[in-house]
Amino acid sequence: MKQISLAPIILLAACGSATDPAPEALYFERLSGLCNGEAYAGKLVSDDAVDADFKTAEMIMGPATCDGLTVRIPFAVDEDRSRTWVITRTQDGLRLKHDHRHEDGSEDTLTQYGGDSTPDGTAGRQDYPVDEETRTLFIAQEIEVSTQNTWTVEIEPGETFAYQMSRPERLFRVEFDLTRPVDAPPPPWGVAPIAE
Repeated sequence: MKQISLAPIILLAACGSATDPAPEALYFERLSGLCNGEAYAGKLVSDDAVDADFKTAEMIMGPATCDGLTVRIPFAVDEDRSRTWVITRTQDGLRLKHDHRHEDGSEDTLTQYGGDSTPDGTAGRQDYPVDEETRTLFIAQEIEVSTQNTWTVEIEPGETFAYQMSRPERLFRVEFDLTRPVDAPPPPWGVAPIAE
């Protein structure tokens, strides 16, 4: 019986996988597509009672900005322009941080929290469990319940963008319609602070 060597097949498979973009690279490419000067309206799709005010709020994301390593996505809620989601490429994957500002552009006490992506992310969805820096911040601010947070950001280009925060017995999820751009709000407070 003739022996067949599997070495060329294994080598070929290895070469193919080495050139395929990793899911986080494809995901970041999709996010970068949001840096198109457009803004999009969102709606709350979760139903936790504590988020009742968000049900009637005008929520707009964007316009996003990119620099090749970071995508910054402002999130305006009515007149509140304090929030920006910041997703950065790292050596090991992706990092989500929440940049919260006051009207004068200064950082809020509760800011720069988030976490790093998990290995099982896809081109359309990445989960970011709370990191140690954030855990320390939340404990210092006496919101220990938030040390169990996982943030999720999903994108289906040209269709939907979703932001979600979850933990046991808590869910906040906003979905944005990428098929219909809307008028952009003024820049976030960190970019364009309100003058006194």
